[in-house]
Amino acid sequence: MTEVRRVRRIIRKIDAWTVFKVSSIFWAIAALGLVLGLIMFWSVVQASGIPERITDFLVTITLVEEGSDPFGDDDAFFRLALFGSIAWAILGCGMTTLGAVMYNLISDVVGGVEIVVLEETLNPTLAPSPAAGPSIGYNTTTDITELPTQENPVTTRR
Repeated sequence: MTEVRRVRRIIRKIDAWTVFKVSSIFWAIAALGLVLGLIMFWSVVQASGIPERITDFLVTITLVEEGSDPFGDDDAFFRLALFGSIAWAILGCGMTTLGAVMYNLISDVVGGVEIVVLEETLNPTLAPSPAAGPSIGYNTTTDITELPTQENPVTTRR
């Protein structure tokens, strides 16, 4: 049988170095996903002929000159996407780490964030074994009401 009790925990500090390491991995993967997504999106757009139709429309309304190709430089698009995603990852990692540092500073003033979690403890009931004879040390007719925990290291019996 398990016993569930509500326990209050307070988060007072978040290690900024750990946040930096985890967020740098997260933002690097997000940047890689962004670059791959943009490459796939651009290939689908080019295969469907949308840039040529946009260029024809811009020539029709005289925003670009006849014969110009504003969407012709694919390498520039990919360089811009790569540079933008790297800048986005660096900025995101820095902002995440700055957020952890700001949390630590504010936590020193207000005392942290209090959360309530449910802690389950297992309370086994001991039944006498017919082959073993009487048990030594525990009275098997009473239940152990609480097992030792970090907060309450003493076992109490009723």
